[in-house]
Amino acid sequence: MSQDSAAVPDAARKLAARRRREIVAVLLFSGGPIFESSIPLSVFGIDRQDAGVPRYRLLVCAGEDAPLRTTGGLELSAPYGLEAISRAGTVVVPAWRSITQAPPPAALDALRRAHEEGARIVGLCTGAFVLAAAGLLDGRPATTHWMYAPTLAKRYPSVHVDPRELFVDDGDVLTSAGTAAGIDLCLHIVRTDHGADAANALARRLVVPPRRTASDLGHQRYLDRSLPEEIGADPLAEVVAWALEHLHEQFDVETLAARAYMSRRTFDRRFRSLTGSAPLQWLITQRVLQAQRLLETSDYSVDEVAGRCGFRSPVALRGHFRRQLGASPAAYRAAYRARRPQNGAPEPALRPERAERAERPERERAALGAGAGFSATALAGHGLAEAAEAAKPTSDAYAPRMPETAVGRAAGRPVLPGQRERPVG
Repeated sequence: MSQDSAAVPDAARKLAARRRREIVAVLLFSGGPIFESSIPLSVFGIDRQDAGVPRYRLLVCAGEDAPLRTTGGLELSAPYGLEAISRAGTVVVPAWRSITQAPPPAALDALRRAHEEGARIVGLCTGAFVLAAAGLLDGRPATTHWMYAPTLAKRYPSVHVDPRELFVDDGDVLTSAGTAAGIDLCLHIVRTDHGADAANALARRLVVPPRRTASDLGHQRYLDRSLPEEIGADPLAEVVAWALEHLHEQFDVETLAARAYMSRRTFDRRFRSLTGSAPLQWLITQRVLQAQRLLETSDYSVDEVAGRCGFRSPVALRGHFRRQLGASPAAYRAAYRARRPQNGAPEPALRPERAERAERPERERAALGAGAGFSATALAGHGLAEAAEAAKPTSDAYAPRMPETAVGRAAGRPVLPGQRERPVG
């Protein structure tokens, strides 16, 4: 699992003499959400030595001039400024107020200097945007809240964004997904520093699981149907809303372009500029998501699900479903129901490969045997010209893959298209 497979930096930096490993600086900004901000304060700022948790020394630092306002109009007064970061062996950025705003240059300089002097830099949730703005995520794997992952990948294309991980440890730079995943990362830091017993003791005090993975939450196997919030003021918003309401019908991108009164080329360009993905990729993702929901909540056969999601054949559904979610529809349904038994009685779970064999006849196996590439048969529901476009990702960040190997320093990680930016939580 990537959460516990920290990559070793190419050139490990020695911690500067004036910095101390046990000192943790938390960098706060005005407008940051209070929940995310409080996570590192609670983990690293309370003396729990009586429970077997080694003590850290916490420095709460203001990343900009006071007052620092947070959720509910509260005002915070940080006891330290940016100069205190120079003593810390770990610097945590728990959140950033808005992914559309640039962080203060002075704070970015302080983060770069801390990293150069060997400090461990941590970004929780939208704090990853601050680390990216400082250039600390260039060429590295990282994660953030899944709603913001497309924007992070689009704005910083050199960052290998993976929204399916609860957190990513790349040695001297670490990032977490949204909200509660910040607790998981902070526990991981304690585990790395002081061992499993200390982390488990702290988890008991916080009354949280000592170790979670993305698969525990089904996090790796869930897609979002929405789009970045900035599209709401764009004329394309109406077309997108129509598409989401009519996914059960068979239509293509040409239909959407016509509804927008645009040529296909203009529509593709406008859609891509707003979302970071090609419209066909987005449309296929929405159809797969609709199928995912029907498989979870209904007893429709796979053939019926295909028809209700706008696929022209079950073969097309199976090909796209496997490519985006890593399993056939039948295998996904079996695994989902095994995790969530109905009427209080657990259902026997089919092994994925057996479920797939039971679900697909021999004549379809060739269509699904193409591995990572789209086959012509699996793409039959969308036409050959659009199939070629769908098979080619718009960038490395949006390549429609569902990797399960450990996140490494050099491993490029994709994000799925069509994910929306909203306030966290």
